[in-house]
Amino acid sequence: MQTDFLVIGSGIAGLTFALKAAQRFPDKKVLVITKTQADETNTKYAQGGIAGVIDFEKDSFDKHIEDTLIAGDGLCNKQVVEIVVKEGVDRIQELIEWGARFDKESDGDYKLGKEGGHSEFRILHHKDITGKEMERALLEAAHSFPNIEIVKHCFVVDLLTQHHLGYLVTKSTPHIECYGVYVLNRENNQIEKILAKITVLASGGNGQVYRSTTNPNIATGDGIAMVYRAKGRIENMEFIQFHPTALYEPGVRGQSFLISEAVRGDGGILRNKNGEAFMERYDARKDLAPRDIVARAIDSEMKITGTEHVYLDVTHIPTDKFIEHFPNIYEKCRSIGIDVATQYIPVAPAAHYSCGGIKTDEWGRTSIKHLYAAGECASTGLHGANRLASNSLLEAMVFAHRCFVDAAEKIKAHIPVEAGLVPDWKATGTTQPKEMILITQSLKELQQVMSDYVGIVRTNIRLERAAKRLDLLWEETEALYQTTAVSPQLCELRNMITVGYLIVKCAQFRKESRGLHFNTDYPYKSTLVQNIVL
Repeated sequence: MQTDFLVIGSGIAGLTFALKAAQRFPDKKVLVITKTQADETNTKYAQGGIAGVIDFEKDSFDKHIEDTLIAGDGLCNKQVVEIVVKEGVDRIQELIEWGARFDKESDGDYKLGKEGGHSEFRILHHKDITGKEMERALLEAAHSFPNIEIVKHCFVVDLLTQHHLGYLVTKSTPHIECYGVYVLNRENNQIEKILAKITVLASGGNGQVYRSTTNPNIATGDGIAMVYRAKGRIENMEFIQFHPTALYEPGVRGQSFLISEAVRGDGGILRNKNGEAFMERYDARKDLAPRDIVARAIDSEMKITGTEHVYLDVTHIPTDKFIEHFPNIYEKCRSIGIDVATQYIPVAPAAHYSCGGIKTDEWGRTSIKHLYAAGECASTGLHGANRLASNSLLEAMVFAHRCFVDAAEKIKAHIPVEAGLVPDWKATGTTQPKEMILITQSLKELQQVMSDYVGIVRTNIRLERAAKRLDLLWEETEALYQTTAVSPQLCELRNMITVGYLIVKCAQFRKESRGLHFNTDYPYKSTLVQNIVL
């Protein structure tokens, strides 16, 4: 199969790019591939909202820029921060024009929320399912373009580069090029090649490498792992943001229900098992401190009190107001027997967002030609060492737009590789897996290792232990991959082990504590401010 634009992922970044490409080039084909349903994305589970300067009487670009830089703890690219904040207003307006609905006041003005790290009210919401509403609007818009094709249940196995033409490709190889991808078509269980003039990775995050995460099951770091295997540049993978307040449900593994930061923005108070409001002991901003500070404070309280969670107190918030702002959260709590009007909500940190990823420039270009990255899989320089709440959806739209602007020029002069030069996938010598336990048990081990050794607080010995165990998991999984027919489960395991390795390796290289990376062996910031690039 051949296409002009290939988009991997159907979240806000992927669909924004696809819509712009289809609109600008009605005679060109835009192919969007997703490994499950089109709306099963990280975007869908974004409760909080999207940050943007809407009220210029009380807010300003400078304030939003400063808040982002403070949260990023010295590692943000200031030029990128200015780009995202200033261009973001136009991208939000485009989203509204595509049909996204945000909550409004009775006078018709948009309701603006405030979350941790923000100095002003600037967060647009749609109840507590903002991401789901944005996904709905973008998908409906995409379906209106005849030159956009969305292919579901299509798993990307690897990027196609000169390596597949028989050339030796290393990290130092100049001008590595992307020709497209190999995909596992789950409809016929065959591996096919898709050739593309322009490829955009919008493959989302990697929260599933941890035992508890707010991310859906699809968030397995596929794009990051594929770029690393293709010898592209990855950076700052040690900065994993743990959302402070995931709903704690005993015995639940995998995706945890998210209690939006906006709940604390509306007045929610964190309390320990003794009912004490503890955040004032950790930061002057109390419950509205940036996420890294709040997550470490909760982790500390859990260790001090010997509990597996703390509590979020919303009993003082009028119930009708809570239901109006957070109907989804209210119903979820009620479904497990919690009356938020009289009972505290048990919460604990869960892996939430990867601030590092595929290294890009200010136009979303990766180190591999004809390959762009946008959204959570990319490291653009916006977030630095810690993402400011609700900046991620904004970044995804701004960089999807910038990827499109650059790609629109590049595609005019692009000469695609001859289809006959790229070999078909060879599966000779492989067999169907006889025991799925080899995959499922390795996944459990990976998640256990990452959660216990590479969590909110790290030490040198924990990182060393994690590295040794991941080495063994990698050896076992690669041996299985070489002799077993490709399956989504095996590919995801392989990708997650690679992502785990990248997180550990970057964490070992960073000899300081900064932002989301806290190592008790190096408790202070280094005077040398640097990105860790692999």
